[in-house]
Amino acid sequence: MQKLIEQRFLDHLEVAHAVMRSGILQQIEIIAAEIKKALANGNKVMFCGNGGSAADSQHLAAEFVGRFQKERRGLPAVALTVDTSILTAVGNDYGYDKVFARQVEALAQPGDVLVGISTSGNSANVVNAIELAKSMGVYCVGMTAAGGGKMAALCDQCIAVPAKVTARAQEMHILIGHILCELVDGE
Repeated sequence: MQKLIEQRFLDHLEVAHAVMRSGILQQIEIIAAEIKKALANGNKVMFCGNGGSAADSQHLAAEFVGRFQKERRGLPAVALTVDTSILTAVGNDYGYDKVFARQVEALAQPGDVLVGISTSGNSANVVNAIELAKSMGVYCVGMTAAGGGKMAALCDQCIAVPAKVTARAQEMHILIGHILCELVDGE
């Protein structure tokens, strides 16, 4: 067991080092500036994803609305993953592929930011939300694993974590999300 535990820490560090050697650090800086600009202009940040990425969406929205590390006013952010009545009604009436797009249609405004999280980069409901958001003048950010899937070509910035293992990519997504929170709060 000890060997497996140590190996997972080494795997995590290997992916973290690969991120640091890639262009992702510059992407994080660009995304933070776009989020800051959106918030300064009275816009909001929306998050969406499935499974663990849904949980990450909720986690990051909470960091904006509540606080991250320092006291400040609440920042307008919403996880499109949390309203079971909307998710089930839209899923039933329009199909699961539309559960986030329908919310983007209802809530998004030009100048908002949408962060779609999908390790494959191909989750149809996230891809559909991004496509609609782009057409509405929303700045779109993707967080994926290696390759980026369909989201790589759709997003203004797609952070494709250089990992093939879902768990390692998700670990980087939450680290990157926390860094974005810190940058938005002010270094």
